[in-house]
Amino acid sequence: MNGQELHIISTGKQPIEKFVEIASSIQEYVNFFYLREKHMSASELYRAVALLHDKKIPLSKIIINDRVDVAWAQKVFGVQLAFHSLDAGVVKGSFPEMSVGCSIHSMDEAKAAFRNGANYAIYGHVFETDSKRGLPPKGVEELHAITRNVNLPIIAIGGITPSNCHVVRDAGAQGIAVMSGVLEAENPVIAVKQYLKSLGKET
Repeated sequence: MNGQELHIISTGKQPIEKFVEIASSIQEYVNFFYLREKHMSASELYRAVALLHDKKIPLSKIIINDRVDVAWAQKVFGVQLAFHSLDAGVVKGSFPEMSVGCSIHSMDEAKAAFRNGANYAIYGHVFETDSKRGLPPKGVEELHAITRNVNLPIIAIGGITPSNCHVVRDAGAQGIAVMSGVLEAENPVIAVKQYLKSLGKET
């Protein structure tokens, strides 16, 4: 991972065919696509990866949430681990070549992810977001502290819009992760280009 990156995470609410269709239309602008489909079985996730790959999305751009088995079987870029997932150290010990990301919400969790060998972490939620309704946002102060004190690439998530991208960028985030801001946009291609412009990237 390098530069200011744009990561797109499936919402878990769209038919997988719709996600694949949108992903195909924006893939040239996006660094990584995450399959975050908690309701899917391993075989359904395996098929979802195949659908993405059939639409010319490289396996090197695909990350699967939680399911290390599917990530390994499909030889995708990596796996994103949540609090209920296997420990990052366990995954790296068994699959040292697999890229492992951790979802974190604090400095302590960032330090633990680094200590356990994670390759990067997703931190949030930074701003208010409908997907975390009722939960106060983390804000950017701790994000800034983490990026200054933990030697781990941090991707910011949660309520990020083209108008506030610069805030997380200035706080040291290496990129942003977006769900509904792109996947539920009237025109996902235009939405992606707006995010990239705010990240200081040409399209």
